[in-house]
Amino acid sequence: MSLDKLKLSKSLVAAMNDAGYISAKEIQAKTMSRILGGQDIIAVGPEGCGKTTTYVLGVLNRLKYSTDEAPKVLILVADGERVEAVIAEFLLLSKNRNLRIIGLYGNGGMDDDIQVLLDGIDIVVATPTRARAVYLKLGLNLNRLQTFIVDDAEVIVKQGMQLPVCELARSAGKCQHLIFTTVVHDKLNHMIDQFLNLPTTLEVEELGEEKAETHELLLYQVPNFRTKINLLNLLLRDDEVFDKVVVFVNTRLTAQKLGKSLYSAKPAAVSVLNPLFFDEEGFDHIEDFKETETARVLIVANEGSAGLDLSGIPFIFHFEVPEKKETFLSRVVKAGSEEVVAITFATDMELIELRKIEQSLGFKIPVMDLPDDLVIDKVAKKISPEKSRIVKEKNDGPTGGGAFHEKKESNTKSHNYGIGQKAKMNMKKKHS
Repeated sequence: MSLDKLKLSKSLVAAMNDAGYISAKEIQAKTMSRILGGQDIIAVGPEGCGKTTTYVLGVLNRLKYSTDEAPKVLILVADGERVEAVIAEFLLLSKNRNLRIIGLYGNGGMDDDIQVLLDGIDIVVATPTRARAVYLKLGLNLNRLQTFIVDDAEVIVKQGMQLPVCELARSAGKCQHLIFTTVVHDKLNHMIDQFLNLPTTLEVEELGEEKAETHELLLYQVPNFRTKINLLNLLLRDDEVFDKVVVFVNTRLTAQKLGKSLYSAKPAAVSVLNPLFFDEEGFDHIEDFKETETARVLIVANEGSAGLDLSGIPFIFHFEVPEKKETFLSRVVKAGSEEVVAITFATDMELIELRKIEQSLGFKIPVMDLPDDLVIDKVAKKISPEKSRIVKEKNDGPTGGGAFHEKKESNTKSHNYGIGQKAKMNMKKKHS
């Protein structure tokens, strides 16, 4: 699609040409008209598909010259490196424009940043925690905000920064909201549902042009670690099918924990490769596992497992999605004629790494339905200290000893009006 069809200003199209952008990407073609129209959108696309350039163009096209001190655009990103990258993209595409832009990140003093904001700014690019801290210092005025953008939203959720995002969004009031993410899942929806206004979800898929030749791949999407254990135990019940299995996890500590959590009908059926402690069931070499008939399941930590010979193993499980996609690809890309089934368990937080893997594979891994008899583990909510206190039985009799006398009704006070509002006086005098 040509750049002219995006309906951008001539100066922006010229800036794009100067920057080496010849044609519009798919995500720009799908979202630009809605961004320019002021709608709330959720744009979903893989890394490198052009999400950042999309909202930079939309902001620059809509932003009018103003001498107002309050910013018109707030962009929240995951870290300081992304702050600098977004600012660089704005500067690249606004060479002939006097653009007032600032980046907020870091943990140091914020007096200089607040002074720049008070002098007048158009665009603020910030991490959620830093933006919230400056806002609470009364340095960030959100009263004139026109566009509220969350980039790499899935990473922000993974880092646990939902609260500052929601607080800033609610403080900004009525404005356009743009969410850019590689994946959509329940935790992300829980965050953005608190402030989005009838959003449109637009998704693009940019997979590799060449499809990798792999073993059979299957994917189970599960809510949490405990449910993963339940699912693996459920599948491994069929010892005739799963007679020799290697299960990959990310760390040796997880391998140790999983080894104790898997059900084993026969002694020594479940073992760990290079266990942490000498008294645990395990092997020092995978060849010993292959040759031991009673050994059925071997748990292997990704750390230090490079070059592992998996020949003769018909089933491999990725209990956790590897942090490096190359680790996953080295095990599933076909190198011979052996038939292997590779099964992956992924939670919402692991879908980010999984999408990068699918980009490299050139196709999406088929998602399997969870078994009907699978026990879905619910994460227990923490009980607040107030609710966890032991409530003592109330003693209706006098508690002040022999010199205690009941107060006259006329002297009894149940409310304190001295602070201008009705406040219950429920603090009782403690006696040793």
